[in-house]
This record gives sequence, C-alpha cells and structure tokens, in this order.
Amino acid sequence: MVEELEEQITERIKEVAAATQETIVADRRYFHAHPELSGKEVSTAGTICARLSRMGIPYERVAKTGIIATIAGTADDAYDADGAPRRRIALRADIDALPVLERTNLPYASENTGVMHACGHDCHIAMMLGAARILMQMRDQIHGEVRLIFQPAEEISIGSRMMIKAGALDGVDGIFGMHIWSEIEAGKISAAPGQRMANTDWFRVDIDGVSAHGSMPHKGVDAVVVAAELVVALQVLVSRDISPFEPLVVTVGEVHGGEARNIMAGSAYLTGTVRTWNKKTREAMPERLKHMIDRSAGAFGATAKLTYEAGNAGLANDAESAKRAQRSVAKLFGEEALCDYEGTLAGEDFAEYLDRVPGAFVFLGCRNPHMDAVHPQHSCYYRVDESVLAKGSMLSAQYAVDFLNE
Repeated sequence: MVEELEEQITERIKEVAAATQETIVADRRYFHAHPELSGKEVSTAGTICARLSRMGIPYERVAKTGIIATIAGTADDAYDADGAPRRRIALRADIDALPVLERTNLPYASENTGVMHACGHDCHIAMMLGAARILMQMRDQIHGEVRLIFQPAEEISIGSRMMIKAGALDGVDGIFGMHIWSEIEAGKISAAPGQRMANTDWFRVDIDGVSAHGSMPHKGVDAVVVAAELVVALQVLVSRDISPFEPLVVTVGEVHGGEARNIMAGSAYLTGTVRTWNKKTREAMPERLKHMIDRSAGAFGATAKLTYEAGNAGLANDAESAKRAQRSVAKLFGEEALCDYEGTLAGEDFAEYLDRVPGAFVFLGCRNPHMDAVHPQHSCYYRVDESVLAKGSMLSAQYAVDFLNE
C-alpha cells in the first residue's frame, strides 16, 4: 500500500512537471536575459516575488534581495494543534550572476552588458519556481512544510550567511540544493555522500614599488614586474609545495597596475582564490602565501602586503540525506540516471547551510556537445541543455515530499 502511494505521488510529480516544462524554460530564458550581480538582484527578486504571488505562495523579503517563501502542506498531520509543522524541509536556489561579457549569441543572451548568468543560477531560479508549481498542486501529499530559499550573493560567498542570519534555517529539519553542472552528461545526476566541493578562500596582494619614467627603469622598482613574477611564483605552491595526491588550486583572477604607457608603475595589486580539499592544507595556505610573496617582492626591492580572507568550508553531504536523494532520483528516472562524479574544487556557500542542518547538494548534468553545451561554469560561452530543467524541478519536489513523508 505504501509503495503504491509513493508511485502515485511520483507519477503526479511527472504529470505536473510535463505540463509546466515550457514555463520552466521560459522563466530560465527571462532570467538569463536579465542578470544582476551579487547583492544587486533587485529586479530578479521582484520578478520571483511576482511569480510566487501568482501561485498564491506567501513570502518574506529578507537580506535586501533574498526571499523566503512557504508552502504549507494540507495532509491531516502536516501541522500539530499549536500550528507547528510536523517537519520542515528547505529548498534553496541562488539567484546572482557574474561580471562576465556574454559571447553565446543566443536569442535570449544577456541584455545587461558585462553581466551574465554564466554559472547556471538562472536555471536554479527557474527550477525552483517549477518545483513550487508542482508542490502547490499536491499539497494534500505534503506532511509538513516546504520552505523555499531564494538566495542572493552566492558568487561572493556571503549570501548563505546573510540568509541564515535572516532566519532561513529557523525551525528547519533538513535542506536540499542542486547545481546545474557542465561536467556531467545532460540528465545524469550525482548525489554522492561526503565531501563534494572544496574549501574556498580569497586573497589580495598589494605591491609597493617606486615609480619612474618608463625610459629610466633603473631609477625605480617596477610593481608590474613584481606582480607578473608573483603570478608565476604562486604556482610553485601547487607544483612543489603540496603532494601531487593532495588537491590544490591557486588562481590569480585579477592583475592591476600602471597608469600610463610611459610610466613605470609604483604600485600594483592582484587578487585570487585558493581552493583546498582538506583542513590541514587549508590552514597552511595563508602562511605559505605570505612567505612566498614577501620573499619574491623583497628580491625585487619592493614590498607586498597579503590580505587573506577565509571563505566557505568544503561542501559535504550528510550520508542519510544523500541516500534519500539517490532514492528520489531512482523513483523518478531509474537507477541509471545516477552517475559517479568525483567532486570539484569549485566552491559553494551552500556549505554554510550544511554546517547547521543535515542535507544534500546534488549535481544535475547539462552537458550536451550537440548544442555546444560543453563550456565550463563561468565561461562567456556557457550554455545548458534546457531539456534537463524540468528534471531539476521534479527532483526538488520529490525530495521534499519524500523527506516530509518519513
């Protein structure tokens, strides 16, 4: 009897998803065409709220551009006599875009020059709204409460903390998140337990040299040359300082220096990120960077100051939650939809939620060479196979129902 009811629920999810698939894709294209940077998602948040209002879903605006919405179950045991939900599951979608100039030439390409949804957050918004539509049509099968978290500022690693401070996890028993992922074949899903994403930290190096006329380099200390040397030297941390068996990435993302072509720069700065897998390596990095930066700058007669900022810890799935996610995938798409994926040194501030409540974060594949959906996250050519978006909505809804029915 229980299995028969579960099958009916899954079939209902599939039916509603099929009916709303075009809307999910249309939503994704709208948000893709109107991206906004971290902390500036004003129009994005307003559009999300309009969609929620249309569905009759109550919501609260928090953290300036964040949204917390509630879908209340109507099953007999969804709430107790005092109005408290039997259980509460949170679903999260991030909503910010990146400072990337889009070069896809898609008909719905970014209309905001220099800003692009190059990481798939437009997909996440659309999939969450799709899940909301599914859940609203089967509230009688929801034995508790579903909380929808639309989170800003994931790309700068502060959004989840902002939402937690605003109460996003208050009273939550579990959480589920998903990332559309370019390294996995379209439609395949990775929902493994344990660590899935890296520790994410940030650094800035300010270099002080001595400016001089460009024709008289011997009378100054060229900060641009020092910066160039540091870009190369920092890779020694990866190639020589750490065991080849230990994952580590040091990336310099910005280099700034100089004011005119005939002036040797007296100052420069560079910024970057450090990605590590284990705690010991992470803890060692600030001192190792400082040592190398001080020595390298000193060799040129310059000085350099390192500013090191701890970001988010590595993202690790709770074992029980990951198994639940795998069962939800199997119900919807069969065991063959699950795939092996080793994880990534990309980071995710969803880790902050998992530090506080049990949950799972899964990767939904969107790679499809036939439509040039092969470019990595953060690429100016990034695109996705949109046929997988409804699957994302279905999985979020299935996980939520499964969690609350336990």
